[in-house]
Amino acid sequence: MNTKNLSARDLDRIIEMAWEDRTPFEAIEFQFQLNEQEVIELMRREMKASSFRMWRKRVQGRKTKHQKLRNYEASGSRFKCSRQKQITHNKISKRK
Repeated sequence: MNTKNLSARDLDRIIEMAWEDRTPFEAIEFQFQLNEQEVIELMRREMKASSFRMWRKRVQGRKTKHQKLRNYEASGSRFKCSRQKQITHNKISKRK
């Protein structure tokens, strides 16, 4: 998906998901069809340089941001955001 075709609401949600420690890049890809590199490019473009550097330092190599690095997934436990029901435009929460 081309990031230029995203609405302001979608951009805000992607940025929010990228900042959340426990939301993996795979969840962003599932919902918005943006891979990790495209999310990084979007964050670089949409944020101030200092904010981008701070975010990039936080997420680089963070186990919770990369599905493959998580070790608690195998045990069946799963993190669920306490606001999950409040997020009205979250396509993942609307799956049946």
